[in-house]
Amino acid sequence: MGQLDNKTALVTGASTGIGLAIARRFAEEGATVYLTGRRKAELDAAVAHVGGRAIGVRSDVSQLDDLDRLFTEITDRSGRLDIVVANAGVGDYGPLGEITEEEYERTTSINLKGTIFTVQKALPLLSAGASVTLLSSSAALRGAPGLGVYAATKAAIRSLARTWAAELAGRGIRVNTLTPGPVETPGGDELRAAFPRGDRPAAAEADAPTPLGRAGRPDEVAATALYLAGDQASFTTGAELLVDGGVTQL
Repeated sequence: MGQLDNKTALVTGASTGIGLAIARRFAEEGATVYLTGRRKAELDAAVAHVGGRAIGVRSDVSQLDDLDRLFTEITDRSGRLDIVVANAGVGDYGPLGEITEEEYERTTSINLKGTIFTVQKALPLLSAGASVTLLSSSAALRGAPGLGVYAATKAAIRSLARTWAAELAGRGIRVNTLTPGPVETPGGDELRAAFPRGDRPAAAEADAPTPLGRAGRPDEVAATALYLAGDQASFTTGAELLVDGGVTQL
C-alpha cells in the first residue's frame, strides 16, 4: 500500500532533475501523476521513466494558454487534484550591472508568473485537504552574487506560500515551501557552470559544496516532497523545509 494511493498529482517542470524525481516517487507511492515540461522529447522520456501512472502534458507555465490547456486535460481525465508541486523554474547568472531585460522577463515569467497562475488555475480542482508545494531555493537565503533576479523570484515564492497558506486554510488546503540547496541536476549544473570561477558561491565549488561535503541528490528532495504531499504532514502548512545539506544554516 502506497502513501499516495488514489491521489492525483501535478508536478510542473518534471522532465528532468528534481521535478522528475518527485514525479517518480509520487508514482511509486500510488499516485496518478501529471508531468509538464516545455520540450516534448524530454517530457516523453520522463513519462516513460516514471511509468504507467504518468501522464505527460507539454506545457510552458509562463504561457496562460498552455496552463488552460493543461487544466482542461486534468479536468477531463481526472476531475480533481490532491497534490500540486510547482517546480518549474529557471535561473540565469547575471550580476547587477549585466542584467538584461530579456533575462529578467524570462526568469520572472517562468518562476514567479508561472507559479502564481499554476496554483490559481488549479484551485477549482483542489480537493479538501489537498497539498500545494512551491519550490524555492537556498539562493534566496544566502545572497549569492550574480543570482539577484533568480533569488528574488525564489524569495517571492516563499512569501506566496505564507499568504496562500492563510488564504486556503479554510478549505483545508496546505501550502508549503520546499527549499533545496545545491543538487546534482542538469539545470543546477548549467547554472553553476555559468559563474566565472572567481565569482562562484562556495556552494558551487566541487570540493566542498555543503557542510556535508557533497551536493544533494534529486531523490533526497523528492523524499521531502513526498512528506509534504502525504497525510504525515496533515498539520504542516505555511512552512519552509530546507533540503540543503546545511548550507544556509551552518
